[in-house]
Amino acid sequence: MTFKTDIEIAREGQKKPIQEVGARLGIQSEHLLPFGHDKAKVSAEFIKSLEGKKDGKLILVTAINPTPAGEGKTTTTVGLGDGLNSIGKKAAICIREASLGPCFGMKGGAAGGGYAQVIPMEDMNLHFTGDFHAITSAHNLLSAMIDNHIYWGNALEIDERRVTWRRVMDMNDRALRDTVTSLGGVANGFPRQTGFDITVASEVMAILCLANDLDDLKKRLGDIIVAYRRDRTPIYARDIKADGAMTVLLQQAMQPNLVQTLENNPAFVHGGPFANIAHGCNSVIATKTALKLADYVVTEAGFGADLGAEKFMNIKCRKAGIAPDCVVLVATVRAMKMNGGVAKADLGAENVEAVQQGCDNLGRHIANLKSFGVPVVVGINHFTSDTDAEVQAVMDYVASQGSEAILCKHWEKGSAGIQELATRVAEIADADVAQFAPLYRDNMPLFEKIERIAKSIYRADEVLADKKIRDQLRAWEQDGYGDLPVCMAKTQYSFSTDPNLRGAPTGHSVPIREVRLSAGAGFVVAICGEIMTMPGLPRVPSAEQIKLNDAGEIEGLF
Repeated sequence: MTFKTDIEIAREGQKKPIQEVGARLGIQSEHLLPFGHDKAKVSAEFIKSLEGKKDGKLILVTAINPTPAGEGKTTTTVGLGDGLNSIGKKAAICIREASLGPCFGMKGGAAGGGYAQVIPMEDMNLHFTGDFHAITSAHNLLSAMIDNHIYWGNALEIDERRVTWRRVMDMNDRALRDTVTSLGGVANGFPRQTGFDITVASEVMAILCLANDLDDLKKRLGDIIVAYRRDRTPIYARDIKADGAMTVLLQQAMQPNLVQTLENNPAFVHGGPFANIAHGCNSVIATKTALKLADYVVTEAGFGADLGAEKFMNIKCRKAGIAPDCVVLVATVRAMKMNGGVAKADLGAENVEAVQQGCDNLGRHIANLKSFGVPVVVGINHFTSDTDAEVQAVMDYVASQGSEAILCKHWEKGSAGIQELATRVAEIADADVAQFAPLYRDNMPLFEKIERIAKSIYRADEVLADKKIRDQLRAWEQDGYGDLPVCMAKTQYSFSTDPNLRGAPTGHSVPIREVRLSAGAGFVVAICGEIMTMPGLPRVPSAEQIKLNDAGEIEGLF
């Protein structure tokens, strides 16, 4: 059986004018800033007018650790939103924007797949409404102003050895991880070692995704620590007088983007921090806006639940004052088999025993999510190669863990294939049984927060950090940053820091290579193992397959 590609399906979608999509949520056309006919930004004025309205129910979609077999978290998020609408509920979707780095690298796009997609898929996976470019520009404006301040006399007495603010770009480029700037003589400034991160790892990205409005955005931008003096006192972005201009560059980017699914249901697509090197959630302003406009809001958190969901609970919910009413944990039979030791080339053959062996990873995630006090339903994202016996093995295992699993065929059938899950999720959310609580309290010491995540979520025996890192964490506590949550930068492929260690490993250690203070975003980043904040392209990048065909249409996006 041959299936159409995601981009072929997306191109055949019958889009409605974005004003019609907005009208379904009660957004008047004058409060939509259109980008063409099929996407628009929602005005800050309209968002402010929603204050005081009752919130809808929040449903979080997360997943097991990703494998090359595929899990389909965004596809399930989109499908569930369509499914809720198809059973008569007023639902909206909130997902992240796509980064050009993985789109041209190996991960692909971020618009869903099959018949559960957000459209326009090509725009979403490329430049979209320019938000990432605005973030890149604002970030690098601050970089330029720091170097410029030093060049023109350094009135703030910045220690050039302690400039912590790097540059960013929205592409995977390992050659830029470590660089030296200002070579070429006196006219070019003072040479120093620095480097680039990918835009989705920028603190500016995290700030935009956590800010409530433009005033909050400006304050947070001003709070960014960019360097230190010789006496170790911090230099802030507001000291460089960059916060105002950065806010100007981000003014339009702060407005959430409204698009639609293949079934013409509303979707907010806004912000895009990675979950392995940042906090992995769409913007607070988009989620809160959707909660005021819809009875049910389906959102996702990046990668596996050990990263995205943990950060959604401990960072986004804590900072935004929101909590999920139900969590959907996405799993696939194929991924269970890979976790059970089956090679990717052999996934097509039935292997119930491997499914059962691989379910340990799923069970670990179920237990972790329940520890936050939220009800968990497993959504089995169906592949055509799955057998009834394999699906039943997953369902039996999930039942043994005190949860329930529902088979979903939204990739193949759209909303019609996920109505059972939609009905059950709505029932759970309406029952108000969630008793959400974050994993750690605000006043717990920073290193203990790292340990709590490593031991409770990753099931590690210990956290390895040298004296320099522990001293740095204590210094930040003395400077008043001890109440901040922790954002773990770790591989997405394993509970451990070893990407090849599948399943549910125990007895491992979590080495902390570096810690960074994101004072504006409001969290401390702990960089674990070999994780890179500037990824590289794979041996055969997806970019090699992306082109325009003879009709001028894009091919190769997925």
